[in-house]
Amino acid sequence: MSGRSRLLAGTALLVVTAHASPAWAFDPEQTFKKGAYVLSAEGGYGAQFNLERTRHQSDLEFFNLGLRVSILPFGTSGGGPLYGAFEAGLEPFYQHYTDPKPAFWAGLATVFRYHFLTLGRVVPYAELVGAAGGTDLRVREIASDFSFLVWAGVGASVFLTDTTAVYAGYRLEHDSNANSSRPNRGWEAHVGVVGVSYYFK
Repeated sequence: MSGRSRLLAGTALLVVTAHASPAWAFDPEQTFKKGAYVLSAEGGYGAQFNLERTRHQSDLEFFNLGLRVSILPFGTSGGGPLYGAFEAGLEPFYQHYTDPKPAFWAGLATVFRYHFLTLGRVVPYAELVGAAGGTDLRVREIASDFSFLVWAGVGASVFLTDTTAVYAGYRLEHDSNANSSRPNRGWEAHVGVVGVSYYFK
């Protein structure tokens, strides 16, 4: 490559970088400002695992869907690696069991997430969720008209714009009817989730 070609290529690279940087720049103080709202739609797939190493389990498989409305009540807080923002929301949630036989769970979840904001547009999160709802699932681990779903999870969002993000994560889910009926051995599942969020004031 001639010196002139190298100079032109270097200039083009600088121009592209100069134009790309502002587009990639991200101000979490604006997106996660106090009182902002978040609207999220998500879907997941899960499969039961044998946490208690019992001899028999139902080998449940399922998918789920949720639509969450949240608020950022405090804005950004913390420092260093804990610099982030707290999200609290409500989520109508539906879970459809495909194996060993069709069944459902439907109810309302209370969602708490903490977003870690030190990596720019890539925003890891941790979440804790509790949900209560109706179900027609009848398996050896649980058989009741009502049960609680709880899960803890981690994941990461990628902000495509200052207000729109896509995310993916992992959840450890537990189902129980709190001994309101028998049986109530409960069960656990590994769950993968993907979603999209819109942030607005």
